[in-house]
This record gives sequence, structure tokens and C-alpha cells, in this order.
Amino acid sequence: MATGTETLPSASTDVRGGVIAYLQLDGATMAAEFYTRAFGAKTVAAHPVDDRGRTMHIHLHINDSSIMLSDAYPEHGHSLEKPQGFSLVLQVEDIDARWRRALDAGAEAVTPVTEMFWGDRFGLLRDPFGVLWAMNQPKR
Repeated sequence: MATGTETLPSASTDVRGGVIAYLQLDGATMAAEFYTRAFGAKTVAAHPVDDRGRTMHIHLHINDSSIMLSDAYPEHGHSLEKPQGFSLVLQVEDIDARWRRALDAGAEAVTPVTEMFWGDRFGLLRDPFGVLWAMNQPKR
């Protein structure tokens, strides 16, 4: 992914969505590759990795929204913290196929897909980086 030839993000980068999740992970480049396999992410922009294998910014499109990633930089006040207290929600069609793709890529099922009391089909996954991802297929 990071070859040193990527363009740096600019104000003209196609940022999608009103609130953008910016995840700080241990292995942002590996996470971007996982999100491509698991959720069909497309890389919009990425800074090349540094001499320690870290990258300060990756911009992805997932499910027609933006998400941004970086590695931790404790020397700049950005220590790595375990993801907790939130989940990222994907509103999807064909939840069974999307769920299977994520599991096949290496996600762990936390709450299997089931019809919930609110009527939608819902499931919860944990990615290899500790982030919880919910999938929700609205009732028609």
C-alpha cells in the first residue's frame, strides 16, 4: 500500500459524511488493507510510512463514507489507546454477504446477525485492531 508515491491529502480530497471517524491504531496500513478486504474500503489518500513503519494519515471510503486512520505517535502526544466505548455502524443491504466477507477477512463475531427487537437485522463484529463494527440492515 505505502510505496512512497502516494499523494498527500489536500482540501480537495473527497471527504464524505458529516462526522468522520479518525481511528488511531497499531498498524494503520495493515488496518487499511484489512478494511479493504473486509468492508470493500477504497484508499483515497495515504501518507507514506516512516522509518518505523508508521503512517500519520490514511483516508478511506467505506460504505460511501470517509474514515481516517493513523498510527500512534507517542513522541507527539498521541499514545496508543485501546478502542473502547464506541462502535462504527455500517447500514448495509445484503447483510449476510457483507457479514461473511468481514468474517472471511478475519473479523470476529461478537453478536451474530439476528433480527432485533426494533425489526432490523443487526450484527456486531470486532476487527483485528480491536474496533467494534456493527452492521445493520433496515427492515423494508
